[in-house]
Amino acid sequence: MPVLASPTALWTSEHLRALRISPCHEIPLVEGAGLHHPLPGFDLWDLWPLQLADGSTAVVDGWTLWFVLSAPAGEDPEARHDIVRIRLMAERGGAWRDHGNALPDELNPGSREWAGSALYDPETGAVTLYWTASGLRGEEPRTFIQRMFETTGTLTGDATTFAIKGWTAPREIAGGPIPHYMLVTAAQGVPGFIKGFRDPAHFRDPRDGSDYLLFTGSLQDAKSDWNGCIGLLRREGEGWAVLPPLLSADGLNNEQERPHVVFHAGRYYLFWSTQRKVFAPGVPNGPNGLYGMVAESMEGPWLPLNGSGLVAGNPEEAPVQTYSWWVTHELTVHGFVDYPNSLKGNDHGDAAWRRAHFAGVPAPVFCLVLDGTRAEVAA
Repeated sequence: MPVLASPTALWTSEHLRALRISPCHEIPLVEGAGLHHPLPGFDLWDLWPLQLADGSTAVVDGWTLWFVLSAPAGEDPEARHDIVRIRLMAERGGAWRDHGNALPDELNPGSREWAGSALYDPETGAVTLYWTASGLRGEEPRTFIQRMFETTGTLTGDATTFAIKGWTAPREIAGGPIPHYMLVTAAQGVPGFIKGFRDPAHFRDPRDGSDYLLFTGSLQDAKSDWNGCIGLLRREGEGWAVLPPLLSADGLNNEQERPHVVFHAGRYYLFWSTQRKVFAPGVPNGPNGLYGMVAESMEGPWLPLNGSGLVAGNPEEAPVQTYSWWVTHELTVHGFVDYPNSLKGNDHGDAAWRRAHFAGVPAPVFCLVLDGTRAEVAA
């Protein structure tokens, strides 16, 4: 596997010291009582759209298609990560339709399916799914092993019967020992504090047609236990070449989750999600929110948006209301509702309380305004 050289951007405590909370960088308050559940009986969280090669959101028969992490709603919503499947859903005008599990039973090489991205070719109907296989098939108990895979199927049907059929055998992405990144083989862990080798997100550079995958990673040779990074791979022939991290938060933050790039107005905008609790002790931190950087090319240099990196955070009165955001090519922002109207969320020690307060539905959509190094929530 080829290993390529490129500079790595640093996200540091100096950037966080510049953080200023203002209404234009605050996610609108979500009222939990008014939420509509599109799939009763299931928890729904991380979601990503079916995209065209240029990054725009695919529209099929008037509907956008979404891949959504899902699990039957059990006694404790925090146990959902151990039984999760990727679901195929369609959305139009705020209305959702469910089309069942995206992947057939037994195709996943792991014990459950975690987040990724999806690419669509409208001429052939081909859908390429990049996703995270967590654990190992048939394992007991469940582990936090993380591997990334890709598979291709064919989209069929219409809004009433969308399905993806004929999935190819999963192909592992960047498997085995590789430079720069820790491979996650942990048997145990606590969400928010495990290491990362997950969330593959496709991006095609409009300037030269290069295909990249970004992913949530952890630095192999780090100075700190808070060694989060955003990993980078580039398509070379039939495989993926390993590049140094696009971004390092060594010493600052443990997780930059679900990173992805949006090309807008001639610039490259990098986005990721993180939580206040995964910042290192004793350093400046920020809210649970959407963060980002901007560059004139994929090679950088990357500059933190708004000086600090914070694009949009949950409001102070509802710090855990939403999480895990995806910014589309159209600059709409999609996440899920976590614990609205709460100050504690999954840090609350009682499972019954968590079940009573967890929403597990797609969040209200908001939009961004991007202008160079400035990023704001649209009024």
